[in-house]
Amino acid sequence: MCLLLVLGLAIAVAYFYREIVVKGKRCTSKAKLHGKTVIVTAFSAAGSNTGIGKTTALDLAKRGARVILACRSKQRGEAALEEIKRDSGNNQVVFMQLDLGSLKSVRSFAENFLKSEPRLDILINNAGVQMQGRTADGLGLMFGVNHIGHFLLTNLLLEQLKACGPSRVVNVSSMAHYFGKIDFDCLNTHKALGLGTSFMEVLQYYSDSKLCNYLFTHELAKRLKGTNVTCYSLHPGAINSELARNINSTLQLFLKPLTAYFFKNTEQGCQTTLHCALQEGIEPFSGRFFSNCTVKEVSDKAKDDAASKKLWELSERLCGLA
Repeated sequence: MCLLLVLGLAIAVAYFYREIVVKGKRCTSKAKLHGKTVIVTAFSAAGSNTGIGKTTALDLAKRGARVILACRSKQRGEAALEEIKRDSGNNQVVFMQLDLGSLKSVRSFAENFLKSEPRLDILINNAGVQMQGRTADGLGLMFGVNHIGHFLLTNLLLEQLKACGPSRVVNVSSMAHYFGKIDFDCLNTHKALGLGTSFMEVLQYYSDSKLCNYLFTHELAKRLKGTNVTCYSLHPGAINSELARNINSTLQLFLKPLTAYFFKNTEQGCQTTLHCALQEGIEPFSGRFFSNCTVKEVSDKAKDDAASKKLWELSERLCGLA
């Protein structure tokens, strides 16, 4: 009898978790975006050619936006382009190649974009990677792609955003930032968040990179005060997408049935991104963190003004803006 009670309780908890947490709130904005231009970035995992980025781009295209798919993979980006055009009925969807692991590529993308596109209304820094390695510039891969690439891209496009305001910058972070820490000694010495390669170490460095995303948003909001550009960071939820495709295949096989039930699908997972990009009246919350389409409090280390300023200055040096 006790076993049956425990089993029943577990099933009930799982059901309510799925109904409340997994399905979650939806973006309620009915905004139309005709005449607006949006960039959605990708690396390869969880980007605008796969995962929540693709679903985000599709929703924006359905609203009439001119959507720039900023993807590393030309083949996959162009395939996503055709799919989004077909499903949205919007031909104003463009693929532009961008490798966030290469500062040269980021600069080339920004230069080409500014030459060919007269406006930018929303920049969605969506790309993410969860694996060790080095970028083309010798940076730790997660630090380089998840933070530095987006830091440089945003700064190169900031004047265009200001000129087209009111406009928004949306940084896809994660609740993982609560567990993050910034080892500035390691960053200065090795240009990486850490050097370990074990599963737990990689998970820690990913959390660290997500803390970088929030500190960047926090500092950016301060620097944007008095302009018509606002910025937000967010947790999309635990997504059943391609972000973890670099995890051990045996572990993926074990986790697959669990993620299918307990993780959000990509449509559910893009709702907070859409909320931050579109919701009317959230401008007073510039620099804040959102989850489940709601403003959330963050830890003290995520609001550390000294750390956010130090990270900004280090990032400027590493990408040649200083």
